[in-house]
Amino acid sequence: MQQVPLIIGNGRLARHLQYYFSLLHLPFVSWHRDQPLMLLYEKVDCVSTILILINDDAIEPFAKQYLSTTKAKLIHCSGSFFSNKIFGAHPLMTFGKDLYSEATYRSIPFIVDENAPSWEELFPDLPNMHFRLNPANKAKYHALCVLSGNFSCLLWQKLFHALEKELHLPAKIAYPFFWRQMQNLLDNPSTALTGPVSRQDVTTINKNLAALVGDPFYQVYQSFINCYQKLEGNL
Repeated sequence: MQQVPLIIGNGRLARHLQYYFSLLHLPFVSWHRDQPLMLLYEKVDCVSTILILINDDAIEPFAKQYLSTTKAKLIHCSGSFFSNKIFGAHPLMTFGKDLYSEATYRSIPFIVDENAPSWEELFPDLPNMHFRLNPANKAKYHALCVLSGNFSCLLWQKLFHALEKELHLPAKIAYPFFWRQMQNLLDNPSTALTGPVSRQDVTTINKNLAALVGDPFYQVYQSFINCYQKLEGNL
């Protein structure tokens, strides 16, 4: 048995991890569903760990159907899925279409299931920081990741698109605004919030809402107002 991982999947995360392994000159083998099943069985018998990088709801059925007899350690990288037999190691990062630099990959922290083997057993050659998380907290952890990362992406996409398509302004004029907001959050999260919500400018808030009538983001704006009113002083 080779001390190399088998990476199953051909989505974004699989591509990024394969590239990261290549940058570190670490050996690995791979398989995805467009390839012959016999090739999977041949590789399963020759590896020490198997990374199942497929949709969350397919992880357990796939393992039961194709990996039930393997002695290799089974690993998934889902932020919310939990199994006693398939150990979770979630990379706290967003993975876009383009591949990243080695420094970026090295900076990614992994959130590891509390019941998982040691990091050295899971990824013996990866230099990344890693932290343990109680499985009872995984759903909350992942919900927070989605709120902050995925949902904020929708807000910025809305701004960039509306600038160009509705206001006939170049989207790039908002880039300095974007970068400064991110930097303020990193420098001092507790004071990063500005604008009419933070200063309780009801008149401006009502004008904003009136301008968004008929827009799906009207409800988003209103829900943030409602949320902030409940959280005020606790952020």
